Amino acid sequence: MENGIIILAAGNSSRLGKPKQLLTYKGKSLLEIATEAAKGTGSASIVTVLGAYADEISVAHQQSNVNYVINENWEKGMSTSIHAGLTELLKLNPAIENVIITVSDQAFLTAETLMQLIAEKEHTAYHIIASKYGNTIGTPVLFNKKYFTALMNLTGDTGAKHIIKQHPNEVTSISFEKGNIDIDTEADYNNLTKQQ
Repeated sequence: MENGIIILAAGNSSRLGKPKQLLTYKGKSLLEIATEAAKGTGSASIVTVLGAYADEISVAHQQSNVNYVINENWEKGMSTSIHAGLTELLKLNPAIENVIITVSDQAFLTAETLMQLIAEKEHTAYHIIASKYGNTIGTPVLFNKKYFTALMNLTGDTGAKHIIKQHPNEVTSISFEKGNIDIDTEADYNNLTKQQ
């Protein structure tokens, strides 16, 4: 089964005031952590979507076997990055059956977590596999191709969670305990680095 991965890294980190994609944790940038997790799955189809700070991030990040696409419309919200990423992914590999959408600020993301999503998809009849943490479910999330059109049709700052909420009977989840630790502010980052 062909699985593609989209890493969303186009945001402008407005509350932080600098590109959080380049913040480091244990010697690696947050984007590097996400990229290594994606590459660790063995997927041949990985797309990283850049937007704000694209030049700065591109200089620091050129990983082999990863396709970079720049979302010129990143200011119009997350939906545009999902659209850009999925368009690129299907161009690279039209045979893709499932896509995993992940973000670039979950410092504890690993290949194992992504592999769990894939394994769950293979062993169940569900078409959406999300990650469960805290009292919510969210990214990384796997969508079967049944939802590719819905993902393409998202608008504004509506992310993939909208589709998860619309189809509760189609969703199951895996546990990703530290998934709720993401970085939005300087305080978040300081809390994270204290744990190193």
